Amino acid sequence: MLITVTKSGSGFERIQDAIDSVPYDVAAVIQIGEGIFREKIFCEKKDITFIGEGIDKTVIDFDDCADQIMEDGSRRGTFRSYTAFFGGERVTVRNMTISNSAGDGRKVGQAIAVYADAERCLFENDKLTGHQDTLFLAPLPRTERQKGGFTGPGMYKERKLTRQYYKNCIITGDVDFIFGGSDAVFDDCDIVVNNREKESFESKKDDSATKLDKDQIDTKERFINGYVTAGCGLSDGLGFVFRNCSVRGEKGCAKGSVFLGRPWREQAKAVFLNCTMDETIAKERFSGWGGITKDEPQTWYGEYGTMVDGKSADLSGKNPWVRDIDDKTAASISQRADEIAGI
Repeated sequence: MLITVTKSGSGFERIQDAIDSVPYDVAAVIQIGEGIFREKIFCEKKDITFIGEGIDKTVIDFDDCADQIMEDGSRRGTFRSYTAFFGGERVTVRNMTISNSAGDGRKVGQAIAVYADAERCLFENDKLTGHQDTLFLAPLPRTERQKGGFTGPGMYKERKLTRQYYKNCIITGDVDFIFGGSDAVFDDCDIVVNNREKESFESKKDDSATKLDKDQIDTKERFINGYVTAGCGLSDGLGFVFRNCSVRGEKGCAKGSVFLGRPWREQAKAVFLNCTMDETIAKERFSGWGGITKDEPQTWYGEYGTMVDGKSADLSGKNPWVRDIDDKTAASISQRADEIAGI
């Protein structure tokens, strides 16, 4: 089944109308023309493919955010803030930009661009942009830390592992902007952390004691531009694997102000294999939750073959619970990653 969505009126004019026209069990391809589509879309199908005209040519954008107050007086929350929700059994998204333009999370809260919840997800040649919590890779953790924290499409779903593959994508954000419990592989992607220092933002300082802000960032420690990952997978899973990616801070980001991850839950896993990075990456490499040097012994964090300015990265300052990865371990992880890349 082939469907088109265009701004010219040839085919559907709204992406959501095109999605709604597809029976669940029918495999479909939705071709989306050039233009900015100001839509919040929800898709839950057996096998559906979205193909745009190219990054920055086909753009799906919305600006819902966690701190919005709903008609019933409730807070929207993180998991109802998405621009695009993809559920069901299999989804493929190619050649487009999906963004959440709500803005700085310190002002608006979390704001998801893509909520990826299909059993098999493939994103290729896409740009996913936002600030805090840009890309959520389902499933959610088993339990929430505060009542109503998971309000949204996955709140009552079985915590079923998803497998996700991202190829030649650009992903931007700042705090925890690639997060969730999926087994996910990122190949040849450009991961860019926003420069939050350039944003106009006033915060109250408490000089009397160490203080955690609403996002569990220790405001008594140095300024932090962001955390690339915040995983919540289980110890026997693969977690997040980045291979041959570029990981860097946006122009202007301070040296040492970006962390490769922090654990949303204790068994978080993230590995960076043969990636290039810049000097914005913190010497500790990964942070604890609620403090840079907080002990996180149950995590599985590490790097292998990282290059900075054409030289092997200096990992001597990494937190003690960050793993040392040898050739054999790197090969084993990459082999498991290849299985997901074949989805």
